[in-house]
Amino acid sequence: MYQQFNEQFAKSTRQFADTTAQVSRLTLENTEAVFGLQLSTLEENMNATFAFWGDLAEVRDFDGLKAVWPKGLQIARENVEPSMGAGQEAFGRTLKTQEAIAKLAKVQFESAAATVQADAEKIVKAASRKAAR
Repeated sequence: MYQQFNEQFAKSTRQFADTTAQVSRLTLENTEAVFGLQLSTLEENMNATFAFWGDLAEVRDFDGLKAVWPKGLQIARENVEPSMGAGQEAFGRTLKTQEAIAKLAKVQFESAAATVQADAEKIVKAASRKAAR
């Protein structure tokens, strides 16, 4: 009986470790993708901003400032749009990852429930055989 318990415990522990590894892999892949997406968006925004700052540094009078100002507003607007898009995509990726993790958890719970039910049926059959003797 103890050996059966030990085997079942070892099997459950292996399943838990495998599931944990899969969840960790999914989470890490999502984190890498989101970080890369945010980093590329930040890079694009910084390049545009620094280009504007370069133009702004060359301004020497008020008329030059009036000429550059609309470009600055356009760059600010163009920086917001990719940032919002990247945020939405990151949210979508994270949501898909959470759905995959939920599927893994559901499969594990169903598997554990089936195992417990099968073991319970074996115990009931064994008990009824002993009672019949």
